[in-house]
Amino acid sequence: MTTRSNEAWLNDLRSTGPEHEIALGELRGIIQNGLPYALSRWLSPTDPLFQPLVEEVTQDTLLRVLDQLDTFEGRSLFTTWVHKIAVRIALTELRRKRWRDSSLDELTDNEDAPPPPGLLADPQASPEISAERTDMLARIRRILDEELTNKQREALVLLGLQDLPMDEAAKRMKTNRNALYKLLHDARLRLKRRLALEDLTPQDVLTAFEHR
Repeated sequence: MTTRSNEAWLNDLRSTGPEHEIALGELRGIIQNGLPYALSRWLSPTDPLFQPLVEEVTQDTLLRVLDQLDTFEGRSLFTTWVHKIAVRIALTELRRKRWRDSSLDELTDNEDAPPPPGLLADPQASPEISAERTDMLARIRRILDEELTNKQREALVLLGLQDLPMDEAAKRMKTNRNALYKLLHDARLRLKRRLALEDLTPQDVLTAFEHR
């Protein structure tokens, strides 16, 4: 594997040619090699949940890195910066696993349907909090329905909710891994812009569903 400078990483990841695909593949390997040690304090690599988590975190990290390349200030090695992003994403995922009980289809197909039980199940929630969550869920449904293309929604279902490996999802969608990364990257940007217009942050959405 080629040793890259910070500048080389940035240039190759910003390019649209074969350099981009090579850099993305190398960065993927670096992330996956570093996660077992970084997460061993919280989750054993022998745990059945570990490998799916690594795959999920890797794809999310690559998307986040591509989205935030302009924020890298060069105060550390580029790979160190990426590793910190990966660990933060992994720990966030470990805290919000209960979201896996929900279905994006249920969230977007029928606004009048009751919310998925796995998403709002909290018998200790007050009526006020339950109402707040129901309202937030309706807003999420509307945003997803209005902002995402059918392909983007399909990608989110396959990767975010059905836990398919990236290669399998790409095969089902009759595309390739890098095109799928681009599809998800564009979806994230659209959702990010829409949330800003709605005066919402991703953290606002997550906080609404935390046990209080």
